[in-house]
Amino acid sequence: MSSTPKRRSAKIRFGRFPVTDVQPVVEGGAFPAKVVVGQDVRVSATAFREGHDSLGVTGILYAPDGSISQTVRMTPGAAGTDSWHGTLRPEETGTWTFAIEAWDDPYGTWHHAATVKIAAGMEEELMLAEGARLFSDAAASLRSGRERPAADALADAATVAADAELYSAVAEFLSDTTRSAGERVEAAEAPHLRAALAARPIRRLVTSSEHFPLLVERDLAGRGGWYEFFPRSEGAVYDEAAGHYRSGTFATAEKRLPAVAAMGFDVLYLPPIHPIGRTHRKGPNNTLTAGEGDPGSPWAIGSAEGGHDAIHPDLGTEEDFAHFVDRANDLGLEVALDLALQASPDHPWAIEHPEWFTERVDGTIAYAENPPKKYQDIYPLNFDNDPEGLSREILRIVKLWIKRGVKIFRVDNPHTKPVWFWEWLIRRVSARDPEVVFLAEAFTRPAMMHALGRAGFQQSYTYFTWRNTKTELEEYFTEVSRDTAAFFRPNFWVNTPDILPEFLQFGGPAAFKLRAVLASMASPLWGVYTGYELCEHIARPGSGEHLDNEKYEYKPRDFAGAEAAGTSLAPYLARLNQIRHDHPALGDLANLELHSSTDDSTIVFSKTKRRSPDDAGSADTVIVVVNLDPHGTRESTITLNLEALDLTPSLIGDDGQFEVEDLLSGETWRWGEHNYVRLDPHVEPAHILHLRRPTS
Repeated sequence: MSSTPKRRSAKIRFGRFPVTDVQPVVEGGAFPAKVVVGQDVRVSATAFREGHDSLGVTGILYAPDGSISQTVRMTPGAAGTDSWHGTLRPEETGTWTFAIEAWDDPYGTWHHAATVKIAAGMEEELMLAEGARLFSDAAASLRSGRERPAADALADAATVAADAELYSAVAEFLSDTTRSAGERVEAAEAPHLRAALAARPIRRLVTSSEHFPLLVERDLAGRGGWYEFFPRSEGAVYDEAAGHYRSGTFATAEKRLPAVAAMGFDVLYLPPIHPIGRTHRKGPNNTLTAGEGDPGSPWAIGSAEGGHDAIHPDLGTEEDFAHFVDRANDLGLEVALDLALQASPDHPWAIEHPEWFTERVDGTIAYAENPPKKYQDIYPLNFDNDPEGLSREILRIVKLWIKRGVKIFRVDNPHTKPVWFWEWLIRRVSARDPEVVFLAEAFTRPAMMHALGRAGFQQSYTYFTWRNTKTELEEYFTEVSRDTAAFFRPNFWVNTPDILPEFLQFGGPAAFKLRAVLASMASPLWGVYTGYELCEHIARPGSGEHLDNEKYEYKPRDFAGAEAAGTSLAPYLARLNQIRHDHPALGDLANLELHSSTDDSTIVFSKTKRRSPDDAGSADTVIVVVNLDPHGTRESTITLNLEALDLTPSLIGDDGQFEVEDLLSGETWRWGEHNYVRLDPHVEPAHILHLRRPTS
């Protein structure tokens, strides 16, 4: 005799109204979406209902203590998609959450039916009576304090009382049969009533999504200009008697700090400042033989003088470093230190903890390789033999440098270490010091780069360095500002000690200028390696690296001479950074909008941000037009998506145009939807336009 198996009851996953596809959400909320203080968070969802009644959707932002910080009435997307969009803006650091609420909109349903039927002379009094009851019930609910949903929670008692009085007055007017049906409907459309309903809509059957995490971090976690220099080169002097250079020190490097600050950079990044090994020390241009005066690569960390917790004696003492950090801070610069988890053969780790490395079958320790490149002077770490011991040691090192005043770490090659380790380390560090920032130097596969972002890295190097054509740039800008913005913060470096792209090798000063414009305007984070302002462009033959690479030798530079000769780009970089500091629109990533041009070497994008989230009239809008050809003048007609510019009637003249000011040249023009542009790269390869109010 057979029996019918019992059916297990399944959990109903839909609420009264379906709310799906909520964004920004990282892996279902397993990792928080990352933002910085004051950043606009573009939230979206798919929400719909059965039948034809009106639906409203609200975005709710919850502060770290669980209180409601902000609500926004979301707007529908393209017809037929059931998509909804809105913007939230957290103003303090911490772990926030957000949710999307869908709700029955009785006013929208009634108003649509009433206007259609009354215009057709159908059921006039019935529709007006239903409207009167709607507002009467809403007033009673407000007075009783019942059903104060999340979107109403920010209203104070006086506002609630005023709304109740307003709703009662509308209900009374709708019930006044001495007036015409048209007059009574108009009363339910009055601007002051519409404003109240927009701010605090009448909501029923509220259905909330899950609450999803938002990690709100300090400004430098997601905004800032980075400048890299080698302290040993700043103040290095040639010793005629010895026949080689003597190292600069923290004291001599301090003299360069005012110039970096004057260019408007926010972060000064130092390559490793630790003792350098002598075994297999590399000579100039990565040769295998080093001379007596060759300093070696700073990334070959460790010698008899110490390892990652020590300072190279040529640079100075701990007190000298502390003075350097304090001086940088006084100038508005924060010092970032390289965290390179590797060791020279002379590192104390290699002697005391050989299990932290990879032993080959012949008993030797494996050195680093990136074929055809070989780094015989560096031993990579191996986390598989003693993960607990190695992890504890690295945590100790990071805590030590935090105590010494470092709050930003540029991590060398993080993709060569297990992702779990970074998640563990950053979580442990952030729990105690949430202001600490980690930048991933991970030029590797997208999956790994994105995993590091999810694991906690606040920012990352990117493929921007190799994206040069209009198509490449537009595709990449779309990817980083839309597809991955919730967990991957791109830092657009224009060059590094290791990377001198062909575009810069052969493009001349115009190439250096246009790449700086693209990096500084498209991303809230960008960086340059010293010498960029001098247009250093000579590569070692057959490579994409600088000739006489500073990684292997001292490289003092004549910055003052270049400025005196008018060949330095320092004033240009300073102007770009000043524009970034002056315009809040440039501090966000997800607000990047592409526009079209008729020329395949002219790229156009804009960024818009309302200074107050609810005030369209206060929007800051910057339009960037760049000639991507450093060799020739380009002409183009560009077409702007005016909706993306958040234009208000006060900005647009009777001719449909508005005023823009070029922040590079100071010129002003009248622009509209279609505009002619001619850019000579030898004069100026870009327009950076600020949309201004018309002067009448």
